[in-house]
Order: sequence, then C-alpha cells, then structure tokens
Amino acid sequence: MVRLHFSLVFLLFFACHKDEHTNSEDTEVEQADIWYKLPDINLTNWKVTLPIGNPTSIKPPEILGYATNDVLKPYMYNDSIEGALVFYTKPGTSTPNSSYSRTELREQMVSGSDYVNWTFKQGARIKGRLRLDEISNDSSGNPYRTIVMQIHGRLTDTQRDLLGQKDNNAPPIMKIYWANGYVRLKSKVLKNPNAVEPEILHTSAWGDDDGYTFPVEVGYDPFTLEIIASEGRMEVILNDTYSRVYQGTDMEKWSVFENYFKAGNYFQTKDENVFSRLKYYMLEVMH
Repeated sequence: MVRLHFSLVFLLFFACHKDEHTNSEDTEVEQADIWYKLPDINLTNWKVTLPIGNPTSIKPPEILGYATNDVLKPYMYNDSIEGALVFYTKPGTSTPNSSYSRTELREQMVSGSDYVNWTFKQGARIKGRLRLDEISNDSSGNPYRTIVMQIHGRLTDTQRDLLGQKDNNAPPIMKIYWANGYVRLKSKVLKNPNAVEPEILHTSAWGDDDGYTFPVEVGYDPFTLEIIASEGRMEVILNDTYSRVYQGTDMEKWSVFENYFKAGNYFQTKDENVFSRLKYYMLEVMH
C-alpha cells in the first residue's frame, strides 16, 4: 500500500518576555522558551462538514488555512498546548441523510473531490489518536454520545442510476462511538443473507448489528483507534491491544460498495443548548 499520510509536526515558536523595572535605569530581560505544538494531521486529503449552513463543507485547498478561516475557527481549531486539532459541534444543520449535526472530516483520495474512493478488495487503513474533551449531559445526567470515526459506503454513479437514487449515499459499514466513556462499535448486516445486486445496493437492505463495546474505559483520556479493511474482513483495534474482527457473508458482500473514511465529532442529539468537543492528536490513512 502507498502511504498517503504526510506527517506535520510543528514545534516551535520562540518568545521573549521583557520585564521592565521603572525604579532602575537598567532593564532586566527574562527569556522563556515557549513551545507550541500542532497536530500530526495533514488535511490535504480531507474536507470538513460543519453544523451550519446547508450544511457548510470546506475542502482543500481552503481547509488548509483553517487556523485563519473565520467560518471554520469556531468549530475546528488548534489546541497548541496539547498538540491537537479540536472539533467542536452542537446541534444545527444536518446532511440530507442524517438527523444529527457534525464537525467531521471526510476522506478525499483525490484532494478536493468526492469521486475517487476505495473498495475493501483494494484495502485501506486509518489510525488516529484522540480524546473526548467535554460533552454535555442529557436530562438523566448521562453524557451524550458522539461518533468519532467511520467507514461510510458510497454508490458508484452507475449504481446510483440503476436505483434511480438522487445521490450516491450508501450505508456506513462501521460507526465508532464514544459512549459514556467507552468505545462502542456498530456495523451492518444484510437482512436477507442471500441478497444480490441490485437488492443489496439499497440502504434498506442493511440493518444494524447488536454492536460491541470494548471492555476498557477510555473516559476523557487519550486513546488510539485503528480500522483495517481488506477483502471480506474488517478489524477495529483500540489502544493497539483490544481487537474486534468482522468477517463472513456480510463483509464479503460489502465489496459491492465504494468507501471512504470519516473522523471527527458527529454529535448524536438534537437537544438544544448542548455541545461536544473532541480532540485529535494524530490521524493517518494508508492505501
């Protein structure tokens, strides 16, 4: 596989603090090294969707200037102390096939375009280090959930036209949630295991599995997530230690779809006056 990730680690601004004493003709200067860190994330192959507009999406090259982009700054910005990219979101505008809002990256294999994607047969891998920084509680006092990483399916234009569908939307084969301090996985299963094309192309042909929660609490601490997709198989790894493997008929038949990765803060509520803030320290993709 050819690695599309290019590391960006910036350390590094130097500042001097000047302390002037008015009761002396001499000026005493105290120097201090102030270190700033930026996240290990290259946004060249990502666009971001925001919880505003219709909704608003910003793709390369504009996303590369996120630190000075007035539209982006409230929702995606640097924490230069932790060296993280912050994703802030609140209930707002949703995409056409969703009820919830997000500040979330969408992979673009060709920078600026959604039209080149990958299949399980071709294989792909994503790895990120992240942390849930703060999230509102519901009326019962429990924290809301947010989706932090996904593999989303996509119809080809030919498949879209075959179904008479207005867009290329297909189901997400993997959604990874931060849920009350734990990492929870949700995948898709065919309602009819014997289904073939064009039946399996319909979103309605796929249902949710029972889900799986990793047996270790991550809480509000940093953790590492990795998804490895290959022909007929998908594996999710938490903290380089805990693994969940998906294989069998559902994975084999999923090869009919194109796919793309998503990462960020996809907030799972429409309640008012609530928010979620998530930080990514590192994010890389390999094909």
